[in-house]
Amino acid sequence: MAYKGKFRPLNPQKYKGDPTNIVYRSRWELVYMSRLDKDPSVIEWASEEHIIPYRSPIDNRVHRYFVDFYVKKKFPDGSVKVALIEIKPKAQTKPPKIQTKATKRYVSEVQTWGINSSKWKAAQDFCKDRNWQFLILTEKELNIKY
Repeated sequence: MAYKGKFRPLNPQKYKGDPTNIVYRSRWELVYMSRLDKDPSVIEWASEEHIIPYRSPIDNRVHRYFVDFYVKKKFPDGSVKVALIEIKPKAQTKPPKIQTKATKRYVSEVQTWGINSSKWKAAQDFCKDRNWQFLILTEKELNIKY
């Protein structure tokens, strides 16, 4: 199975955006798209349709963060909630362990953590202003085994 490609929804009317151009960039995104498409409680969803500006700690410039998913869901009590969802490996959701030697890998991990932290803070603020939720889902929440 390819880990990059186009997703073809069974329920294109639920997709907010162009349902003929839904791109997945990982197996986890593909799994999540399939769940959103089939879940009757999901009113609408989108992939990489919300863009949030954030300031990078690396170059101090404003960049654009394309959040993985937008989900609007109706709950059994009748309430409707909106969330922005990021899919990440659990290992990337916490800062790297401090190293005594600044290897290329360690420097890269620190930079990635700094950028991701800035993106997630901007997404949290964006969601708070709209009374939405921002969630990071990992293989644990997606119940995906290696």
